[in-house]
Amino acid sequence: RGKGAAVKTALGRATCEISVIHDADLEYHPRDLIRIVDVFLDEEADAVYGSRFAGGRVRRVLLYRHQLGNEFLTFLCNMVNNINLTDMETCYKAVRTQLLKSIPLESDDFRIEVELTVKLAKRHARLFEIPISYSGRTYEEGKKINWKDGFRALWALAKFAMSDNVYQHDIYGSHILARLSRAPKFNVWMADTIRQYCGNRVLEIGSGVGNLSLKLMPRVKYVASDVNPLYLQTLEALSNDRPYMQTSYCDVTNVASFPQLDEGYDTVICLNVIEHLEDDRRALLNIRSVLAPRGRAIILVPQGQWNFGTLDTVLGHQRRYSKVALAALARHSGFEATHILEFNRFGTAAWFFNGKILGRRSFGLLQIKLLNLLTPLLRRIDPLLPLPGLSLIAIMERRDTAPQGSRVAAAANAQLKTADAKKE
Repeated sequence: RGKGAAVKTALGRATCEISVIHDADLEYHPRDLIRIVDVFLDEEADAVYGSRFAGGRVRRVLLYRHQLGNEFLTFLCNMVNNINLTDMETCYKAVRTQLLKSIPLESDDFRIEVELTVKLAKRHARLFEIPISYSGRTYEEGKKINWKDGFRALWALAKFAMSDNVYQHDIYGSHILARLSRAPKFNVWMADTIRQYCGNRVLEIGSGVGNLSLKLMPRVKYVASDVNPLYLQTLEALSNDRPYMQTSYCDVTNVASFPQLDEGYDTVICLNVIEHLEDDRRALLNIRSVLAPRGRAIILVPQGQWNFGTLDTVLGHQRRYSKVALAALARHSGFEATHILEFNRFGTAAWFFNGKILGRRSFGLLQIKLLNLLTPLLRRIDPLLPLPGLSLIAIMERRDTAPQGSRVAAAANAQLKTADAKKE
């Protein structure tokens, strides 16, 4: 069926740490494998390409027109993805197996070269090149690539440059996160909303790939955390040139997994997390345990159980919140909700239309791009719209006294049970 199909078949059987795509006709020399592995060890690479054009001790003369075609495609790929490869079409590619398996590969033929490169770039993979030996065949010797494949590669570049299908569907909702990352102006709006409440020692829980984290830095200390190992790899790459940034695994339901700070954090950011949990109070108690006295928790949750729809189901939401329920939950967890902000009123209508009326299970890419385009206007008119916010942002200050007891617990649980009953 083609090279791409062969790669996907082999990947389904791969169990090793690094997977190497290597043509079987021995144009590329297996002896270079050791040098490629060294880059993974020395540079913590996510992917390593063997380049025929990077330059080395000895360079074999190649077919000139064939090289021109390769360089042109590489140039376009670099322009689209803002990277600086020398050989995008190389058939000597090594990628961490876990990362490679998390990428949905669609191509069955030579277009796999373009697709993989574009998707690695969109995943912010740590990509390296090394010069390799190359003994190119002539067409008389059986070389198959021709000008038709060049046009197919151009089409693939245009197709995958416009696509956000860079994550397999998984328990973390990675494909949805990838789509939302196409609205960077919306993330700026969210960051601007909470920035004034952030201190200098920050723990962010559920950082994803850092869409929000980067907009809240720098800080004296910023710990970006997640439970998804692939997100942590991306965050680790972001931290390489940011000495104030640290990455850590952190499960908000398990206090033992929290990264500790001797003096305590003055801010814990937890956005779009606790609505996924059966025991949201336990999560807040865990957050409280790592905060310094009078430290703040910034909690964002979806608002309005009446707006619970198919989008909530796909995202794994257990509930949506009211201001009263959120304030009661804060008190019961040892916090005082000093501010509860309504955020993104326009989004309430879009969420209701997509999730309640149309029953959609994701937002269309066009909708996300439109959201990004309109965000500067929406954030100006948002306070004027006669709608409740799609989300609530609670600024919770840690109280010195212990969490309130059974009376507040009963009130909070009663409100949450009422919300669950309405959902059913």
